[in-house]
Amino acid sequence: MKNYIQKLNLRHSLIFFLLANFFSIIIDQNKNLIISPLICLLLILTIGISHGSLDNIKGKKLLNILGISNIYFFYSIYILISFLVIIIWFFFPILTLVSFLVVASYHFGKEDTNFLVIDNSLTNQIFYFLKGLLIVIAPLNFHFEETLNIFKVLFVESEKFYLYLGYLENFKIIQIIFLLSVFSNFYLFAKNFKFFNFSIFLDFFSILILNYYLSPLLAFTFYFCFLHSIRHSFSLIIELDNSNFKNGLFMFLKKAIPLTSLTIIIYLITLFYLSNFFEFNDATLKVIFIGLASLTFPHILLEYFLEKNEK
Repeated sequence: MKNYIQKLNLRHSLIFFLLANFFSIIIDQNKNLIISPLICLLLILTIGISHGSLDNIKGKKLLNILGISNIYFFYSIYILISFLVIIIWFFFPILTLVSFLVVASYHFGKEDTNFLVIDNSLTNQIFYFLKGLLIVIAPLNFHFEETLNIFKVLFVESEKFYLYLGYLENFKIIQIIFLLSVFSNFYLFAKNFKFFNFSIFLDFFSILILNYYLSPLLAFTFYFCFLHSIRHSFSLIIELDNSNFKNGLFMFLKKAIPLTSLTIIIYLITLFYLSNFFEFNDATLKVIFIGLASLTFPHILLEYFLEKNEK
């Protein structure tokens, strides 16, 4: 089963690499082609967040381990954490943004790699974080001003914060962090090398290509939907039925639709409301990133506690 998952993800990495190159060439050759943030939002709402739509099943599994029978206890905690993230973001936007980027970096690095690297030693945890940091640091490295403009839309208005980022840029600290992330990708690629490790190699160059040619929002959307989300969904599909992928896919879609649909409705209502106070594209960016943060924190906490208690 392990070899099957590794083979499946290697094929996926190759297809993603080819698509990333093809899409980047199209965008590069058509400078006037503008893809609306709304398109990115719709992709994230349908393909992106669907990989977390089975959290209720995982939550029930965790409650069973803890000896708690009331599923509404899980829903209450999950929703409470989501709302707290949104509220804290409004009062402490810099702290929440930085925390989100740090936590998301570790999550991306671990989830995109742990089908190859089983050892969860402290050293590997650090390399997971540095690997996933590429998703955050590549936009700053290739599109510094455009990335800062996204931060400003997300209520991060402190001049000191941008002055500090400017120092990091001027003294090449961002480039150094970028190189550390590059090194971590090659370290994980070379460590205990096997043919399936080419997934890491292909993913690394796909992310670089996307962030070099595309805007930060578009590069993130492409990565989040078509690499991270689909890869995580593969593991869920196989978990549902490890003997028949098609049947597992059908079961996954059937179970994912209810929560995904509810999330889409909440997002669109929020977007409609915010568009009364902000420009539509700005409102869309707020919904995308602050909304993702509100879902990411409880999602990662659930993964952590489930993994810890299963052990």
